[in-house]
Amino acid sequence: MKRLTVLYDAQCPLCVHLRHWLLRQRQLVPLDLVPAASEEAERRFPALHHESTLREITVVGDRGQVYRSTAAWIVCLWALAEHRPKAHWLSTPAGQPFAKVTVLAAAKYRELTAASCEGRCEVPVPPG
Repeated sequence: MKRLTVLYDAQCPLCVHLRHWLLRQRQLVPLDLVPAASEEAERRFPALHHESTLREITVVGDRGQVYRSTAAWIVCLWALAEHRPKAHWLSTPAGQPFAKVTVLAAAKYRELTAASCEGRCEVPVPPG
């Protein structure tokens, strides 16, 4: 993988904060940060369901791989020099529960604090 595109909700304060944080990190795999459901996102990925990218983080690999929710966060960390070892651990059976809880906590925080999201900030329902 040579490049990843991170689609983020540009109207969500938490998402914008995380975008800035990602840009400050040393990247082993370059990250393009593109507002979700924007003209640019639709131009780059016409087959993607863009409304859903406003509800959960979506990352697209340079060969068309699509990562959502927990997998998207893990692949973002994997792209960062300082956080790649953590990404490897979070993708293991021992780390996956921590990754899921972190994503659910972020979604809940987003729901409680992002009034400007106009109903798009939904808390995902855990599987099972």
